[in-house]
Amino acid sequence: MPKDNVQELRPRGPESEKITINLGFVDLGQIDLLVSEGFYSNRTDFIRTAIRNQLDRHADVVKKSVTRQTLDLGLRHLTREQLEQARAAGEQLHVRVLGLLTIAPDVTPRLARATIASLNVLGALHASAEVKAALADRMQQ
Repeated sequence: MPKDNVQELRPRGPESEKITINLGFVDLGQIDLLVSEGFYSNRTDFIRTAIRNQLDRHADVVKKSVTRQTLDLGLRHLTREQLEQARAAGEQLHVRVLGLLTIAPDVTPRLARATIASLNVLGALHASAEVKAALADRMQQ
């Protein structure tokens, strides 16, 4: 498959998604020990480092999968103008993103439904609650 649809963007610090995890007491204690010994500045620093190390370890698999599945990698932003152009051309979009998809706040639920045939976001979707609701039946997990 062609790789021209893959765009790698550097993640920016403040643009992140909050997640919650449960850890066993022993694992948590070991993390706290490493923090107290100065290996990490805090628990979050340890967890982010561990996640990045695992992602680096599996980077080749991720890249091959992104290419095979024709996913946009990084940040994708859909504007009202882009969707109006698609509607005028009679096009239906199949949006596949690994990272962050943002749909502009001025996109109406009606316009979103008229132009987005399917939506697969591995990461985060930022859109109005109304647009998310309008596209709920088109979202793939």
